[in-house]
Amino acid sequence: MLTAQEALQRLREGNRRFVIDEPSPDTNLSHARRAETAQAQAPFAIILGCSDSRVPAEIVFDQGLGDLFVIRVAGNIVAPSQVGSVEFAAARFGTRLVVVLGHSQCGAIIATLEEMQQPTENQSRHLRSIVDRIRPSVAELLRTELRHDLDSLVDHAVRANVHVSMNHLRHGSEILEQLIADEGLRVVGAEYSLETGEVEFFDSD
Repeated sequence: MLTAQEALQRLREGNRRFVIDEPSPDTNLSHARRAETAQAQAPFAIILGCSDSRVPAEIVFDQGLGDLFVIRVAGNIVAPSQVGSVEFAAARFGTRLVVVLGHSQCGAIIATLEEMQQPTENQSRHLRSIVDRIRPSVAELLRTELRHDLDSLVDHAVRANVHVSMNHLRHGSEILEQLIADEGLRVVGAEYSLETGEVEFFDSD
């Protein structure tokens, strides 16, 4: 199994290939690989990302079957089921890197900002549960001068939301805390640019 640092480097290299449109011929999408992974899996990274159709982790990191354990939910929020999914992969497969992957122009972030500025009557409780998870990470930003510049506000809110999710994973699970302290598990943040295809990692050292 790769170390967290080795896994991070593999993701960086895969994203570079994606950006320059030179996918690796070694990316495993073959029938043989399908048969191999039917017996067992050993994902080298866990990706908690957004459900946005423009941000498929396997593609933007140029990886194949069995390489990534991907959890996708609108706004890359962290709720109990997401924590449990990360715990499962980290403990079961020995995966040592968790990436919280946000992205530019995130619709869930924009919807949360809109809801906070102009609440919707009779909003679905399910949609509200997503907004309520994002709300704490962006509330402080609405009290700054950023509220007068929507583009900058969204940019900062995306990054703030990733940090909140990272901290939740780092400090909201005894299992993950133990793996971080004793087994080399790392939780890092990242932001995917819809415009360039590049993934910027942060808080990763």
